[in-house]
Amino acid sequence: MLLMEPKTKKTANKTEELVQALEQAETIIIGAGAGLSTAAGFTYSGERFNKYFADFSRKYHFNDMYSGGFYHYQTPNEQWAFWSRNIYVNRYQNPPKPLYHTLYELVKDKDYFVITTNVDHCFQKAGFDKKRLYYTQGDYGLFQCSEPCHNETYDNKDVICEMVKAQGFQIAADGSLYLPEGVEAKMSVPDELIPYCPKCGKPMSMNLRADDTFVQDDGWYEAAERYEMFLRQHLNTKIVFLELGVGYNTPGIIKYPFWQMTAKNPKAVYACINYGDAVCPREIEKQSICIDGEIEKVLPCSFS
Repeated sequence: MLLMEPKTKKTANKTEELVQALEQAETIIIGAGAGLSTAAGFTYSGERFNKYFADFSRKYHFNDMYSGGFYHYQTPNEQWAFWSRNIYVNRYQNPPKPLYHTLYELVKDKDYFVITTNVDHCFQKAGFDKKRLYYTQGDYGLFQCSEPCHNETYDNKDVICEMVKAQGFQIAADGSLYLPEGVEAKMSVPDELIPYCPKCGKPMSMNLRADDTFVQDDGWYEAAERYEMFLRQHLNTKIVFLELGVGYNTPGIIKYPFWQMTAKNPKAVYACINYGDAVCPREIEKQSICIDGEIEKVLPCSFS
C-alpha cells in the first residue's frame, strides 16, 4: 500500500476543507490516539514529570512517566506510590489545555462516536456522552485482578486519592495535585492501602492493555457493541472519519479501519491531523484531508 501526503495545498486551505467537511457531515467518528492528549498538555516528560516525580527520577534515573511504569520497584508500597501519582495526574486532574472541550464544541450537535486508545478519560470529562465512547485499551480509573481470576473491574478514585495524600500531597479545589511548601513527598504508601483482589487475594493491577491479562469487563463489551452498531447504521452516510494523534503502535484499531471504511464509501472523508505523520493511502487520496500540524492549533481554527 502506497502512503502519501498531498502536498499541493497549504495547511490553511486544508483546514478550511476540514471545516467544510465537518459542517456538511451527517456523521462524525473520532479516532483519538496519544497525540491528542499530548496536545492537550498531558505530557509524560519534561516539566510535568519533574513536578510530580523528581524524587523517583533522582533515585531510579528514569526521565518520563512511561519508563517509570515499567520499572520493577523494591516494594509494592513504592510501586503504588509511583502508580497512584501517575494515575491521579493523568486521570483525575484535568489536562492543562482545553483541547477536549474545543473538540466537544465542534461535534456536540452532530451524530458522533469516539473510539480511542487513550486511557485518561478526557473525553467524558469534557462532556462527551459516555454511551458514545469506546475506550479500547482500558482506563486509568479502574483496577483489575493481576491474575486475572475474574472479568470485573473496580473504580479506584477513592483509594488513589488516599494514596497520594499518604505521600504528603494535597488536592486543590479544582482537583489539581500539589505538595505543600516545605513538605517532602514520601515514596511509599501504607500497607493497608495496597489493593488486593477481593476474590483470590492476588495483587490488583491497572486495567491497561499491556499483555494478555487485560480484563475486558461488561462495560468494555457494551461499548464495543455500541460502536459496532453505530458503524453498521452509519457507514453509508456522509461521514467524516476524524483521526487525531494516532500513531503506528496499534494502527489496526483506528487508522487501518478508517482507511478501509473510507475506501468503501464514496461519500466518506478521511481527515487526519498529526504533526509529522499525516498520511493516507493513495487509493483514498481524493477523499482525504491530511494536515501535518499541531492539533491544538488546527482545531480552534474551526471556530474562526
